[in-house]
Amino acid sequence: MNNDFNDLTENEKNEVINLIKENKVIPKHYLYKMAKDNEDVFLFWNGRKEEITNVILPFHSIEHIDEPREEKQTLSMWDLFDPRGRQQQGWTNKLIWGDNKLILSSLINGPLREDIENEGGIKLIYIDPPFAVGADFSFNIKFEGDEVNKKPNILEEVAYRDTWGNGISSYLNMIYERIKLMYDLIADDGSIYVHCDYRVNSYLRIILDDIFGKEYFRNEIIWNYQTGSSKYYYARKHDIILFYTKGDNYIFNPDDIGTKRGDKIGHHMKKNIDKNGKIYWTIKSSGKIYKYYEDDLLVPEDVWSDISHMQQKDLKD
Repeated sequence: MNNDFNDLTENEKNEVINLIKENKVIPKHYLYKMAKDNEDVFLFWNGRKEEITNVILPFHSIEHIDEPREEKQTLSMWDLFDPRGRQQQGWTNKLIWGDNKLILSSLINGPLREDIENEGGIKLIYIDPPFAVGADFSFNIKFEGDEVNKKPNILEEVAYRDTWGNGISSYLNMIYERIKLMYDLIADDGSIYVHCDYRVNSYLRIILDDIFGKEYFRNEIIWNYQTGSSKYYYARKHDIILFYTKGDNYIFNPDDIGTKRGDKIGHHMKKNIDKNGKIYWTIKSSGKIYKYYEDDLLVPEDVWSDISHMQQKDLKD
């Protein structure tokens, strides 16, 4: 890294020195010149730091949802599942409550890390981070004609300060550290899906490029839904899911998620039947003839329009 001011002119060097002496802010373009390396893009925001949390906190079992309340049975310490099917040990099938940063750190640095690695590691992470920059966790409740404003509790106030206290820089600090922890925890053949919307999409895309590498960006999935309208701009009808992998050898099973071509297209086209009795269509393009079979599997596209918005409900008479 270049720390010797070589990219600054003499006048710029003198200006920087004087600013430091006067305890004034150094312009950002000078900071870039002073700290740049071979990267094309210098990703920086107020408060960015490379250090991540490395605490190890114990996990306490609160409840086993599959545990019979009145049933006693002698079990072998070597059995992973007892005769009733209840899991006795291992790291899977756990709902962990707490600050996700501390949970991630404890999974990475604690005793469960070995169990996770021995089972092949975490293959998939999906996160749904906050969207609305500046949300303060308060909302209005209407009950029997009266309206009450629900104020945030102390935990929500702390979360608000940590996430939005200094605007977008607070958000970037919050999400950057957590995604770095996820990157450490995820297996080499694993993937991450990040749900967001127009408010933070651009920020998250750059953060993920920085941590996972832009070469491991796979898809920007458009989740289209029907709710939402406006008289002042085009109706915002979609969320975004960013899909990244940790490397090139990642798990993706198109045959398990594919749909038959015949279910998607071709109903308006003339069907043909080959000598084996299989239905197909032919398309001529750029002087070439292409043959498509009804049973061919199509990998889902990156625009999803068949999943309703999660808050959307049908009203019945």
